[in-house]
Amino acid sequence: MSETPPITPNSNQSEALANPSDRSAKTRQLLGMKGAAPGETSIWKIRLQLMKPITWIPLIWGVVCGAASSGNYTWTLENVLKAAACMLLSGPLLTGYTQTLNDFYDREIDAINEPYRPIPSGAISVPQVVTQIVILFIAGVSLAFVLDLWAGHEFPNVTVLALFGSFIAFIYSAPPLKLKQNGWLGNYALGASYIALPWWAGHSLFGELNWKIAVLTLIYSLAGLGIAIVNDFKSVEGDRQLGLQSLPVMFGVTTAAWICVVMIDVFQGLIAAYLVSIHENLYAAILVLLIIPQITFQDMYFLRDPLKNDVKYQASAQPFLVLGMLVAGLALGHAGI
Repeated sequence: MSETPPITPNSNQSEALANPSDRSAKTRQLLGMKGAAPGETSIWKIRLQLMKPITWIPLIWGVVCGAASSGNYTWTLENVLKAAACMLLSGPLLTGYTQTLNDFYDREIDAINEPYRPIPSGAISVPQVVTQIVILFIAGVSLAFVLDLWAGHEFPNVTVLALFGSFIAFIYSAPPLKLKQNGWLGNYALGASYIALPWWAGHSLFGELNWKIAVLTLIYSLAGLGIAIVNDFKSVEGDRQLGLQSLPVMFGVTTAAWICVVMIDVFQGLIAAYLVSIHENLYAAILVLLIIPQITFQDMYFLRDPLKNDVKYQASAQPFLVLGMLVAGLALGHAGI
């Protein structure tokens, strides 16, 4: 009987098993997260990294909240397909456009803060980045127009929102306005883009967008401003060097962290109070219960060390914030606002 040869482990598999941190860094790289690893060679993975898939989630969720607040969403195949198309518009296409545009104009600051990003690392050329920006913009606006036709809109609401959101993204990142140079204006533009704009798109697709929904979501976006401030802590050093007036630079890390959590908590609380005022007490109570764990994680992680724990805090607390958005959307739809 012949002797069984020894099993030789695959060297690549052994390296992957021996270096779980490498796999984690590769995942973070693909998702566009902080702490990524350099060295990706696939052009399609590099393009995806530029679009930061991790940032699509709140925009996709915003569409769900808007559909809920319309009060008209029903679970038919056509409505599911409409909602999915609107999520594609708000997430991969226009958020991808926004993130690629932001990386294009941030290539100097990324060379300081995140040199592993595709542009400063030289993984992709500037002309290739510009082509990606143009294609994503055209695809996004075209899909928005198709959605307007599909919904039978006399006025192209979704197309106007797509153009407006794309314009906000441009002035947020590009000189001479470059809103992100101002901690307040830039972060509010970011917060409103993450909450109000996709909410309006989802609501418009299934109902009539009105001023009450617009105002309430803009108020909710002030909580989004707080979330946007969290992203500023990863780039404090580069912001200081390049003269960008982020809130951590303007007020210091500790004060900016407190501003951040107060914005997040207070404006969600105000939405809960409004729900009580329209007699949606159960939804208001659920929203308050979802704010409590956010405050807990703020104390456990963020306020103790915002520079070290920003990502951990976001991963822990933001699911409760986005669930609260859906609760508010359902309440507004139930109340017929």
